[in-house]
Amino acid sequence: MPITKSAEKAMRQAQRRTVINKAARSRAKTMIVKTETQLAEGDLDAARGTLKLAVSALDRAAEKRMIHPNNAARRKSRLMKKANKAAKKSA
Repeated sequence: MPITKSAEKAMRQAQRRTVINKAARSRAKTMIVKTETQLAEGDLDAARGTLKLAVSALDRAAEKRMIHPNNAARRKSRLMKKANKAAKKSA
């Protein structure tokens, strides 16, 4: 346990940040999974909407350093590659 008052405050701050960061990372992962599911089902119109939300969630998480920017870029790239492949397949 922390001994000094500043260490106690730092612990409280870390706990608050952990909850917020976990929620943002979870939101991004959820949107990715939804997009991939819709692409697999062939629902391209719905997938476009969730793809936009997924990219936005990843960008927001990377901007606030909840995930590494390269991690966000890699995930967006893979997701876009899947979306383009599905669009090409349906056309």
